[in-house]
Amino acid sequence: MTYRYRSDVLDELAMHGIRPLGSTPPTRVRDLLNDLYTYELRALRARLLRGEFPKATYASRVVAVRTKYPLLSLAVDAWLES
Repeated sequence: MTYRYRSDVLDELAMHGIRPLGSTPPTRVRDLLNDLYTYELRALRARLLRGEFPKATYASRVVAVRTKYPLLSLAVDAWLES
């Protein structure tokens, strides 16, 4: 099966180093993107526990990470051209 990703979705994915082929299922791409998101959150938590920044700034840093991954809030069907 061939998938046609929307150009804005491809641009967003490229910012994370992800370049899916037409044969790559969107669910697989979403799983990869989610893994990157999870990795960043865990790394942020580890930095907090090492005392690299004050706990009071942790919530705003989590929000900053979330805003880097807007595609995760879209259904994978919305990633494709209709």
